[in-house]
Amino acid sequence: MSNQLAADLVVLLHFAFIVFVVFGGLFVFRWPWVAWLHLPAAAWGAFIELSGGICPLTPLENRLRSAADGDTYAGDFIDHYIMPVIYPSGLTHQIQIAFGIAVLILNGIIYGLWLARRRRCPPCKH
Repeated sequence: MSNQLAADLVVLLHFAFIVFVVFGGLFVFRWPWVAWLHLPAAAWGAFIELSGGICPLTPLENRLRSAADGDTYAGDFIDHYIMPVIYPSGLTHQIQIAFGIAVLILNGIIYGLWLARRRRCPPCKH
């Protein structure tokens, strides 16, 4: 496998992970066991955003692109791939904090709704 292809696969994995962090809680309505995967992922995503850190997948992608004589970038995945579309001015620490808080609030709401649904209908196992 070429380094360029590997870097592209890392980007796809990274994007899928972010989508799972944000929306993965919705899967618990159908498959409650997903919470065991989602809660640690959401905690990690919120931690990275709130701490201003960089996900380990970003340097991995950069190393692969560099090894393939491709372009690398500074900053994190969100800054490079998502922020130019949403906020062209760039990612700030304040925006990262807002994203981290949004992840916590959104998933708190999702899990709160799921727990309320389970309490109303325990035999249904929803």
